[in-house]
Amino acid sequence: MSRAAAPGRVLLTTDAVGGVWTYALDLSAGLAARGVQVTLATLGPPPSAAQRRQAADVPGLAVVDAGPTLDWIEDDPRALDRAGRRLGAIAEEAGVDLIHLNSPAFAATGFGAPVVGTCHSCVATWWAAVRGGEPPAVFRARTARLAQGYAACRRLIAPSAAFAAATEVVYGVRPSVVPNGRAARPGAGPARKRPVAFAAGRLWDEAKGFAALDAAAGRMRGRVEAAGPLEGPNGAVAQARSVHTLGPLDQAELAERLAGAAVFVSLSRYEPFGLGVLEAAQAGCALALADIPTFRELWDGAATFVDPDDPDAVAFQLDRFLDDPAAWAPAGGRAARRAKRYGLDAMVEGTLAIYRQALAPTLEEAAA
Repeated sequence: MSRAAAPGRVLLTTDAVGGVWTYALDLSAGLAARGVQVTLATLGPPPSAAQRRQAADVPGLAVVDAGPTLDWIEDDPRALDRAGRRLGAIAEEAGVDLIHLNSPAFAATGFGAPVVGTCHSCVATWWAAVRGGEPPAVFRARTARLAQGYAACRRLIAPSAAFAAATEVVYGVRPSVVPNGRAARPGAGPARKRPVAFAAGRLWDEAKGFAALDAAAGRMRGRVEAAGPLEGPNGAVAQARSVHTLGPLDQAELAERLAGAAVFVSLSRYEPFGLGVLEAAQAGCALALADIPTFRELWDGAATFVDPDDPDAVAFQLDRFLDDPAAWAPAGGRAARRAKRYGLDAMVEGTLAIYRQALAPTLEEAAA
């Protein structure tokens, strides 16, 4: 298959709730730099003003509102079908060659163009990692819908081998692995680092381990800060008693915090990749991570691993880091060197390779 088979126009879906937004914008920028025109369809709560400014910085990116439906909290199949039809209409109007769904459940609607789906997360694998046991009926219904969507995609992508394996256990399909990537910002020297343990993400999401971090912070001498929303679109709310919460930060504010933090901590029990960890590593933060398969795969040898269910051990490890400024630069350097594996160019080229594979049947059918 020649490289000329890459699509000229792509519809890419996203929500503005978490890391998928960052992934979608980075991918859009990388595709635009390679001559691919991208239409970005947003689902769920509308992007903030800061997010819209980010999107405006991507050359040629067209942003279209595809409605309020989030597949991972919507239980009405009619609403999912309406959202799917809306995406199909957007794709047809834009004249795209390929549809890339960051919410692959919508592929069950059926589209006129080949579909690639990225497996960012799902309620079934979330439940298995966070709660265990039999999921509730509502989760089983969402899982069945997602299984239909996966089956309708010509190709599937997962950001780590660990999550590809977890997806295969539930759905019987194994996605191709294309690790997430980010363009590194200018790093921070150790002289700028402060004795702070920093966390960032969807603090309301039980899987992110904020309750465990808050428990550890209550046992620490050092300071723990966390950026991100405490309330989620699904009604979940996180309580902060000992962590100093900063609320949601835009990209510039987040970069400044990472540049100044000695340690980045993530106690996630479920993480298909972890863009926040990558951004922290690129900023030269020492990494203290939950000992889960994804983090072992990506960061073994470049991070310190902790048991998220042992707040005393977490507190001890974080205080040990914060009390030893001489350790910050070596630990941050190991993380920064590992982060170079996960660059934006590699992600974009890997995704384009999947696009070409998805388009191959279309070209063969046209030649028949």
